Amino acid sequence: RRGSPGPSPLTGSPPQALVDDTEDVSLDFGSEEELALRKARIRHPLATFFHLFFRVSAIITYLFCDWFSNSFVACFVTILLLLSFDFWSVKNVTGRLLVGLRWWNQIDEDGKSHWVFEAKRVPAIAASTEAEARIFWLGLIICPVIWTVFFFSTLFSLKLKWLALVIAGISLQTANLYGYIHCKLGGQKSISRAPSRFFGTADAPK
Repeated sequence: RRGSPGPSPLTGSPPQALVDDTEDVSLDFGSEEELALRKARIRHPLATFFHLFFRVSAIITYLFCDWFSNSFVACFVTILLLLSFDFWSVKNVTGRLLVGLRWWNQIDEDGKSHWVFEAKRVPAIAASTEAEARIFWLGLIICPVIWTVFFFSTLFSLKLKWLALVIAGISLQTANLYGYIHCKLGGQKSISRAPSRFFGTADAPK
């Protein structure tokens, strides 16, 4: 009868221990590749373009509209339309695609207004790139600051006919900034309040 193999003459342990020590270890490089893609690519070029196009166009038109037209009404309407297009596209499209955030208002059965701020949980492969997120937040923050500068310059230069338009620009762009900051800081939370208290400080959780 053939006996069972004895201990290893060098280590004094059974041969099975050598097999366990040489067990293959698989390395996962997928996360590194996804991280490189997030840093290097813009996955939504059209959304990225229109995120900046309307708001930058409104600012440029405000600065140089006197060069192209002598009609105050035409300039006023053009800038207001650009601001409105910007508000709608940022609120409904670019925020969702570029950073996975969205906010909206809904009316419940009792007629109460609820502001909902949501941060979507998406897989890593579908996440926005760092370049997209940087463009989104820079455009969202810088442009309201520029309109605030326009407000003071209009006020001090006594160009009061532009004051309503500048206030509209501040209001529309600050509303998006306010909404997305809430999404970023408290995603999946619903805020219930009256529309007239949109910029209030008291948050009533739903």
